[in-house]
Amino acid sequence: MAEYHGNVKVGGPVQTHELAELMITKVAVGPMDNNAYLLRCRRTDEQVLIDAANDAQTLLRLIGDAGLERVVTTHRHQDHWQALAEVVARTNATTVAGRYDAEGIDVPTDELVDENAAIPVGQCSLRVIHLVGHTPGSIALLYDDPAGAPHLFTGDSLFPGGPGRTTTAGEFTSLMNGLEQKVFAKLPDETWVYPGHGADTTLGAERPRLQEYRDRGW
Repeated sequence: MAEYHGNVKVGGPVQTHELAELMITKVAVGPMDNNAYLLRCRRTDEQVLIDAANDAQTLLRLIGDAGLERVVTTHRHQDHWQALAEVVARTNATTVAGRYDAEGIDVPTDELVDENAAIPVGQCSLRVIHLVGHTPGSIALLYDDPAGAPHLFTGDSLFPGGPGRTTTAGEFTSLMNGLEQKVFAKLPDETWVYPGHGADTTLGAERPRLQEYRDRGW
């Protein structure tokens, strides 16, 4: 397996981050270059998909014959769930989303989650972090690897170079407060960040620029 770097392109090969207990496979899909992540527990082979974005056939090929237990949608924007209906119809997976964004997702949500909720991936677990700003119910998902650095799936709340898009000063302040208090204040620099679009980053790469992001705003 090639060394994981997280740089994927639509139509190109996937990248797989092999951890001691969890496999994380990243693929880019659709005209908005969305990232989708397939997580597989190495002990049970149970699989969970993060964001059924705009290419059901690619995602279904990635899922393969192992089946899918859950699909977690990080937020309500359509590009992150455009393939959700077809993926669920083909896999019978349980749908999961943040409580305050579920109403904006056309596919019914089976499990509404709030701050600190646990989402199982076989014998592994993701912890929900609610970040208000990009949308009211955006969630990030933390896998605290017992054998290494934490891994954080941020949707559109954090990218290399700063927070995701907001439309008002209040939304921007809310998102920055949430990121600083719930993410940067609690997680180490080596935390690997998997965003909803584009390349990966780490909290250590972003931390020195927090004040710059505050001053810049969006």
